Amino acid sequence: MENNEKKAKKKKKKKYRLWLLILTLITLFANFFAIYEILLLGPVEEVIRYIVIGVFLLIDLTFFLKMKKKRKKKENKATLLTFFLILYLLLSLFIGVVIMYLYGKLESVNKTYVTYSSSLVTMANSSITSIGGIKNAKIGLLNDKTSPDGYIIPKAIIKENDLDSANTIKKYDDYSTMIADLYDGTINAIFITTDYPSLFQSIETYQNIATDTKIIYTKEKKLLKSSTSKRETASTGKSISEPFTILLMGVDSTDEGLSKNTVANGDSLILITFNPKTLNATMLSIPRDSYVPISCWSGTPENKITHAAAYGTDCMMSTIENYFDVKIDYYAKINFRGLVSLVNTLGGIDVEVPQDLCTDDSNREGYICIKQGLHHLNGEQALVLARNRKQLANGDLDRGLNQQIVIQGLINKVKDMSSVSQVMGVLDAISNNLDTNFTTKQILSFYDIAKDITNNALQKDDADLLNIEQLFLSGTGQMIYDERSRLVLWDYIPNKESRKDIINAMKVNLGKKDPTMVKEFSFSINTPYEKVVTGTGPYKTSFKYTLLPDFTGDTMATAQAWATKNGVKVTFKGNSGHVIAQSYPTNKRVDLISGSVVLTLSGGSSESSTVTDSKSNTTVRDNTTSNGGSTIKDNDKSDNSTVPTVPDDSKSDDKTDTSKDDNKNTETDSKTEEKDNNQPSE
Repeated sequence: MENNEKKAKKKKKKKYRLWLLILTLITLFANFFAIYEILLLGPVEEVIRYIVIGVFLLIDLTFFLKMKKKRKKKENKATLLTFFLILYLLLSLFIGVVIMYLYGKLESVNKTYVTYSSSLVTMANSSITSIGGIKNAKIGLLNDKTSPDGYIIPKAIIKENDLDSANTIKKYDDYSTMIADLYDGTINAIFITTDYPSLFQSIETYQNIATDTKIIYTKEKKLLKSSTSKRETASTGKSISEPFTILLMGVDSTDEGLSKNTVANGDSLILITFNPKTLNATMLSIPRDSYVPISCWSGTPENKITHAAAYGTDCMMSTIENYFDVKIDYYAKINFRGLVSLVNTLGGIDVEVPQDLCTDDSNREGYICIKQGLHHLNGEQALVLARNRKQLANGDLDRGLNQQIVIQGLINKVKDMSSVSQVMGVLDAISNNLDTNFTTKQILSFYDIAKDITNNALQKDDADLLNIEQLFLSGTGQMIYDERSRLVLWDYIPNKESRKDIINAMKVNLGKKDPTMVKEFSFSINTPYEKVVTGTGPYKTSFKYTLLPDFTGDTMATAQAWATKNGVKVTFKGNSGHVIAQSYPTNKRVDLISGSVVLTLSGGSSESSTVTDSKSNTTVRDNTTSNGGSTIKDNDKSDNSTVPTVPDDSKSDDKTDTSKDDNKNTETDSKTEEKDNNQPSE
């Protein structure tokens, strides 16, 4: 009987030791998991992290020695040891899982894979109803072998459906020409990104493109982002302790998240330089209609900067880099829909609203209004301030400044985060609605910068957490014939001096140029201080292109006089009468005209011609400008009309112009611009 009791007791002890061994191993595994996750935090509180790791290792050593001691003494305080092991296990798991969750959220901000989508599109009235029904048709394809939705996916569709055997595949350098050919019937179908309505419906001719056309086939493909974008790994390894530049690109979508390739439509472009050493930043909102050289187009012709968006992030970034002479290290695509949840998670933002504004909500259903003055805005209200341009005097330009106000409000709110749940909520909103090329390590490096900014703000007791210098690109509106879309569109011609001042301010902040010291200034106690915005001038000159007028109805003498004054070769068909036709379209840039402009006269059928070949032509001309008052006055006394230096809300979208008499002015196209003022916008 006694032997049986001893055997049972021995068996029980054996089971306990086995259980203790298993529990210890699990605890050690959980502990090493926690240590590994702590090490992933990189630059975050290095001293504290290593102290925590040291404590963990010390506890591990203590448990190991205790276990050895217990085996020698057989059994002593077994229940207490088990309790501490379980407590230690839970603590290790909690720390490891929380850090893993946070790290995973940060890692997902940089999307490793992107799902691209391409569609085969025809006109809505086309007899083609399915991809199998395409026979003896002409199909447009983008001639860019690196474009996932313009070439790579379409080529796969063509191969899978044997489209090239019974149809003609016509390649294009750009989408605009392709769409123009689809509309006029030159081709029957086109391959284009599935998001094409958001890219082109701002152009008046294509404002109903979603209903004018129909999608007959769509294919998606998941691709490694680094394989489709050189920018993805361009700044890998760069330390954010050095000055850097980041481009923010807005995506105005009703969908939550950026899991698919949502094209940043170029409506919201904010270029930021940040110097971690001085804790200063510059912020420039780039107008969507800015007429600049597009880097990824053959010959880098000037066009609206928003049109670069259709060709991917790389094209947009290189276009901005070349124009503003600055290297962009990072980008961030932001879904406006995510702004709502981000602001709400932070508990709202406090900002100065410049005027009363109303617009639809994030679902484009309800109607949200905000009042002028200092207000605490929730997510939907902040979206009104960031997205509205229809009610603003200067349209897209003022919207850009309002977006900067929202960003400043978000930055200021960071210092009020006080709970883990709030941090997790912010990470949720960011990870779902933001895509960037920041590595996780680089994102974590912002922790030390955030600490420096917060400490600096507390010491100075400033209202703003970060010192941001606002930049503004001044310019002049002009209606210019677009060679690709074959439409006359409203463009914003940047002021060269404004651009020069902006470049200088960015280089100074990046530490690439020494600042110019202001040695004297004057002020009056009776005059309120107004913050100077770099790029607003005042400037003595503005810049506009010389454009070809509509000669229809003009006499030979009138046309000849204009040609002589502007250095253009003109050939006349016929001997008398008024001009009834011209070989080049109205509002075409004179510097892009090759050879003679052929003008057909109403009188006579003679083929004899008169050629006017005058002196050299100046493409860009200087005018006196009133920068702050949004008008410019032409020095040419023959034109006393005014044109806006910035587009109002009615011109924030692309505008076409087909009026016969809109460009009769011999030096400018101000009449055309005045006509455009009265056109409705989106």
